[in-house]
Amino acid sequence: MSARTPDPASLDFIATPEQDGSRLDRVLAEASGSLSRSRVKALIESGHASRDGAPVTEPAEAVRAGRRYALAVPPPVSAVPLPQNIPLEVLHEDADLIVLNKPAGLVVHPAPGNLDGTLVNALLAHAGDDLPGIGGEKRPGIVHRLDKDTSGVMVVAKTEVAHRALSEAFATRDLDREYLALVWGLPSPARGEIEGDIGRHPMDRKRMAVVTRNGKPALTRYSTDRAWGTACSLLRCRLATGRTHQIRVHLAEKGHPVVGDPVYLRRTPAAARGLGPEAREALLAFPRQALHAATLGFRHPISGDQLRFSAPLPPDFLKLLEILNSSTV
Repeated sequence: MSARTPDPASLDFIATPEQDGSRLDRVLAEASGSLSRSRVKALIESGHASRDGAPVTEPAEAVRAGRRYALAVPPPVSAVPLPQNIPLEVLHEDADLIVLNKPAGLVVHPAPGNLDGTLVNALLAHAGDDLPGIGGEKRPGIVHRLDKDTSGVMVVAKTEVAHRALSEAFATRDLDREYLALVWGLPSPARGEIEGDIGRHPMDRKRMAVVTRNGKPALTRYSTDRAWGTACSLLRCRLATGRTHQIRVHLAEKGHPVVGDPVYLRRTPAAARGLGPEAREALLAFPRQALHAATLGFRHPISGDQLRFSAPLPPDFLKLLEILNSSTV
C-alpha cells in the first residue's frame, strides 16, 4: 500500500493484492494504525469512505486490488453536548419540567451523524445551568423521544426528581399520548388494535419489524378520524406500549404505511391510484413520515396535578390535508 497523504485524519491508498478480498472495515482499520474496527465501521456507514471517488457505505464490502480507497476522519467533538441557540416552541415551563412542540427535522439528542444541532443542544442553551447532568450528560433532561421527522409534544425534566418520576410514568404507560397519522388506504375495521412483537428486522438491522422471535410485545390502538375514499385516512393512534417506531411498524404491517415514511413505505401504494393527480403527487412527494404527537397528558411529578398539552399540526402536514380536501377522490 502506498498512502498519498501523511495526514493522520485521513487515508487515501490503492489496495494491494494482499488486501484483495478482505473486508473494507478491516483493511481501513489496519491501514489507520490507530482507529478501532468498530469506529471505522461507523465512519463507513455514515458516509466517510469512498472507492475510486464514489461513496461506499457497506463495511463488509470486499476490497479489490488496484482500486483507490479513502477514509475521511472528522475532527473529534466534545463528549458532552454544548449549548446552541436553536429556537424552541415552549408550551409550558415551570421549575421542574418543560413541555415543547418539537418540529419535524430536529433530532432529539446527539448521536453519530447528528453530533450537534439537536434538541438537547437547544435545551442546554434555553435552560442554562438547570439542565446539565439531569438524567445523564449526553441526554440531559430527556425522558422520552420522538423520531427526527416526527413532530409534536414532548416533555423534558429539569430536576432529577422530575426525571425519575416522568421516566417511571413512561415506563409504566401511566400517561396519555395520542398521535395523528396520515396513512395509505382505509383500515378495516375503522377502529381497532394492532398487536405484534417488535424487534430488529432480520435482514436490515436499521429497521424494526413485527417478529416472531426476540421481539418485545407491542400494542397500538387506532381510530379513523377522516378518510378520503379508500385512498388514504387520518388516524388517531394511542400507544399501549412504547417500542421504537411502533406506530410506523404496526401500520405498515397492517398494510397502511404512513404517508412519506422513508423507512417502512417500500413501494408506491396501490391506494394512490384512487387520488386526483394533485393529491397523488403531493402525498408521494412528501419528504417525511406524516406522523404528529398531537397530545400528551401526565401527572405533574411534584404537584400531582393532571396536565394535558396539545400541539397543532405543522404547516406541511396541514397543507397535505388541504390538498386532499380540495382534491377529487
